[in-house]
Amino acid sequence: MQYFVTTNTASSEQTDCVVVAIFEQGKLSPSAAEVNNSSNGQIQHYLDRGDITGKKGQTLLLHDLDGITSPRVLLIGCGDSAGIKESDYATIISTLITTLDNSAAANASAYLTEINVNDRPAKWLVTNAITSAETALYQYTATKSDTKPKDNPIESLSFYANKANIDLEQAIANGQAIANGMGLAKELGNLPGNICTPTYLAEQAITIGQQFDTVTTTILDEDEMAELGMGSLLSVSRGSRQPAKLITMNYQGAGDEKPVVLVGKGLTFDAGGISLKPAGGMDEMKYDMCGSASVFGTITAIAELNLPINVVAVVPSSENMPDGDANKPGDIVTSMAGKTIEILNTDAEGRLILCDALTYSERFDPAIVIDIATLTGAIIVALGSKTTGLMSNDQALADDLLQAGRDSEDKAWQLPLWDEYQEQLDSNFADIANIGGKEAGSITAASFLSRFTEQYTWAHLDIAGTAWKSGGKAKGATGRPVPLLVQYLLNRIAKKN
Repeated sequence: MQYFVTTNTASSEQTDCVVVAIFEQGKLSPSAAEVNNSSNGQIQHYLDRGDITGKKGQTLLLHDLDGITSPRVLLIGCGDSAGIKESDYATIISTLITTLDNSAAANASAYLTEINVNDRPAKWLVTNAITSAETALYQYTATKSDTKPKDNPIESLSFYANKANIDLEQAIANGQAIANGMGLAKELGNLPGNICTPTYLAEQAITIGQQFDTVTTTILDEDEMAELGMGSLLSVSRGSRQPAKLITMNYQGAGDEKPVVLVGKGLTFDAGGISLKPAGGMDEMKYDMCGSASVFGTITAIAELNLPINVVAVVPSSENMPDGDANKPGDIVTSMAGKTIEILNTDAEGRLILCDALTYSERFDPAIVIDIATLTGAIIVALGSKTTGLMSNDQALADDLLQAGRDSEDKAWQLPLWDEYQEQLDSNFADIANIGGKEAGSITAASFLSRFTEQYTWAHLDIAGTAWKSGGKAKGATGRPVPLLVQYLLNRIAKKN
């Protein structure tokens, strides 16, 4: 869908539909009041009759109001005029765009930059309206044979800019780029494991490099990884017929400035290996590459925006399957860093591929390294599906990521990464064990990774609870944490300037 800015009043706007806000107790937004006056009190008439009360998410589509240029006026209930929660705003936008998509209106203009969403500026309202709208409109069709184009879909949406918030073009660009990045992350995540293999991911990275002059893609095969000593990563791929790939996408937007390195876990299917997962819900293990999908989405978003920053994406990609040559519990492998690892559970494989990618990231002389991984079921127990888990060896970086999460409404929550947890990873037979027992599973997983990040400033995002939704019609990738990552980079650029 396309997005624009309009400075016309709601009553004079020439479009298929104008959208104005109604609040509880019958209060009207400024544009709703303007439409009401221009139509000789028609909106008030419907309020007095009880057709709409202003409750959050209510809609009333009106046609051919006298004095209004647009043939349709959509009233959208927004709740309390004093202030709306960010989560409620997302619901309002989803309802709005779904209603428009079923209304036969090809284009519309929304006058919701006037409402108060927790004192957020109009630019925030626009950016987040676009990501919420695209989320509501997203449908997966790649492997369906019976899909048909929707009749009369909504094609464009304009946002009202008054004299106080006239500069909304950049907000639209940011929202569109983030939404596009989320869409790519969703599409990669939702593809089945027999299509979205490590080789497929590598091919998509090459396509991104061809699409943007600012992105250079490099792919390492298993022989090249073996030459680098990536014994930990390659131990995971031994059980699969699909060869592992190490994917690098280098975005150059700021000369010789030290880059931010994003390391995305790319486990395209995780059966657990010899430590086989239960059959129920195993289909969802195609989502174990959502860390890599979010990195792909972030790279395309910043390339689309042509941001003045350097970012390197590193994606270790493999499958984790049971096979005669697969890792066995008790095996010991040697990582690229030279540390030996006792594999006590082959289903704790994400950290085995990430640790070599983290060591590999040293060669880019990074300013910051952030890894993004669907790493532990324990994070779902701790935080549920609303919040990403965050751990870091640098509090300033953690604070910046937490702020980016608040700014983008793609929130994270920090867990401790204290030295006391490291002893759970002690091994009688190797330098480190790949699991730390029942307690603090998310923290000990991050503690394992921290052993390979001592040369730089690092943060870990555990997205196992937020990267996809489980079960029934809701099942599907969410595109998170693309908003958080892009916002972090935007904030970093703003600090620099």
